[in-house]
Amino acid sequence: MARERKFTTEELYQTTEELLLVYHYEGFQFSLVADQLQVSRGTIYKYFENKEELITEYMLFKMEQFLHELKEINSIEGFHAKFDFLLNIMFKNPELHQLIEIGKRVPTHINSKVKENLEKLESYHLKMYQYMNGFIQAGKNENKLNTNVPEPLILGYIFQSIAIPNHFGIPHDVWVGSIKEIICHGIFIDS
Repeated sequence: MARERKFTTEELYQTTEELLLVYHYEGFQFSLVADQLQVSRGTIYKYFENKEELITEYMLFKMEQFLHELKEINSIEGFHAKFDFLLNIMFKNPELHQLIEIGKRVPTHINSKVKENLEKLESYHLKMYQYMNGFIQAGKNENKLNTNVPEPLILGYIFQSIAIPNHFGIPHDVWVGSIKEIICHGIFIDS
């Protein structure tokens, strides 16, 4: 009898991420994960009852990593420094926005573990927005942000800007600098 190949949690989560970004929730299957890891589907079933458990466990892992980095924003002085820090970690994790959207498709009624994971994910999203709220308040306190623009719109605008695809292969530093310029100053030239 052949021995089952072993894989690490990191390999499993990396494979899960890659497959989710290609196939999304609807097309994601254990057979794809098993093929990629060169194991049987039964091996995956030893750890997860269904794909929803794997997806939500992966998403918890990803959000925990992001929040661990994001909490550092509170120790940074000055709005501009906070803004640079935020953009840097968002561009370091550009797939996060897409993964959050994929996670919203996972039904809560699958089983108690999936429901628990989704509830925990929701609490992570709230924690993320608490960190972001501190960023927004710093901008308002330093008179760097327009107080007439609703806070959710500011945050949504920043998050959506990160998701703009770079189809023309503009160098990363130019791309990031240009997005920062547009967020901070718009597209019009002051005359």
